[in-house]
Amino acid sequence: MNFIVSTVNMINLIFIAAGIGICLLCFLQITSSRHLQKEVRLYFQIFFLLILIYVSTHLARQLMDGIAGGGVHVALNAVTLAEMLAAGFMANMMAMLVLTASKIEKSTKKLQLFLIILLFVHAIIMIAGQFGGFIFYFDESNVYHRAPLYLLSNLCPLIMLIICAYLLIRYGRNIARRVRSSFWVYIIAPVVAIAIQSFSYGVQFIIFATVGAAVYLFSVIIRNLNESYEQQKEQAARIGAELSMATDIQISQIPRLFPAFPNRKEFDLYASMTTAKEVGGDFYDFFLTDDDHIALIMADVSGKGVPAALFMMISRVLIKSHLQNNESLGEALSNVNNQLSEGNDADMFVTVWAAVLEISTGKGIAVNAGHEHPVLHRANGWYEYEVYKHFPSVAIIEGQKYTEHEFQLNPGDSLFIYTDGVAEATNADKELFGAERVLEALNRDPDALPEKVLSNVMDGINEFVAGAEQFDDITMMCIRYNGVSL
Repeated sequence: MNFIVSTVNMINLIFIAAGIGICLLCFLQITSSRHLQKEVRLYFQIFFLLILIYVSTHLARQLMDGIAGGGVHVALNAVTLAEMLAAGFMANMMAMLVLTASKIEKSTKKLQLFLIILLFVHAIIMIAGQFGGFIFYFDESNVYHRAPLYLLSNLCPLIMLIICAYLLIRYGRNIARRVRSSFWVYIIAPVVAIAIQSFSYGVQFIIFATVGAAVYLFSVIIRNLNESYEQQKEQAARIGAELSMATDIQISQIPRLFPAFPNRKEFDLYASMTTAKEVGGDFYDFFLTDDDHIALIMADVSGKGVPAALFMMISRVLIKSHLQNNESLGEALSNVNNQLSEGNDADMFVTVWAAVLEISTGKGIAVNAGHEHPVLHRANGWYEYEVYKHFPSVAIIEGQKYTEHEFQLNPGDSLFIYTDGVAEATNADKELFGAERVLEALNRDPDALPEKVLSNVMDGINEFVAGAEQFDDITMMCIRYNGVSL
């Protein structure tokens, strides 16, 4: 055996043992971390696995160096080849990481392809060098020697590191300062070590430099990711609080107390809204325009989330203010349409079903602006759709005129109005609840009071979707006309 207990060899063994231990600890830390994204975790797992292979094969070569035997000779060639291939893969992964961090808009794919080609060339040089003996060789005593063209083993890794340096100089502003500094450390430390060892074969500074730079790089990136994670948590908490406040504000804008008009026995009314997100774009409204008329509004704003909620609140206020200003229903929607269309750069719109019911007679007028058809239940009958002409949705065509049509509610009749989130509720098989199932749910108990009607429909939806995620707001309203008591 050629291994001699000397200061140099002991230093090398300490470097190698420490490197293996540190890399194992880092690998375990990466594997157990819950904050790392899957791609980041996988990258560093592979990265430190390569370092482990690099350091371990170097240790194996040192321990077997000088031991006679054909099997040892094969093993020495194999571990040395694995060591040098691992060095190329490490440089390649580093270059790919710097390239990703640089956020280059152009030429990324070309550079990635070039780096892959360099890695392929490196592998060819190493394999050819092993068989040709021009990179390294083992003599008859199985003692390691560098061949005249040993520097070729570092050629492609050096080019990859030079590419890293170019990217950092050219696009360093796109990378966080601490991360950029850790990249420089990883590039400079191995290059210096390679330069020293190219002319001096003694203390293996490359082991110390590689492991130290890798651990420093890892610690900086993990620290940066953890800080980013904490900032995201704080931001999410802040957004959550703001959305909760927005939800409270939105809910406060629609009537929620039932019975809505406890002193009015001529009708019974109930409504509900279940948003798909914290805030939604649906809304309903009802209010007395005078002592003998009640306005009924059901609407659905395009889009979801906060923008839809803002548009919803504006639409509701405008519709209500125009109707309370003694404008006719058609005139009110026409004016609201013009106001919402003006400066509507987001191209949002709102479907509206609106009606005004004369309480003393049950006579009503309605306008349907691109909304779902209402469902009418006649006393002692069944719920059926009231299908008639739609007008375009509000805020689509500036100058659009809306005209009313008449309808009649008799004592015992009920009217059910809803948004498309009811019929478009979806189960796990991507199947829609559909208009026919809406009728089935309504006709489970067609003579039920409005609150029970909405409960029956919601039960039907819940049974159908069976826990599948809700993608749209579900808003419903039902009014039962009792007539005037004599």
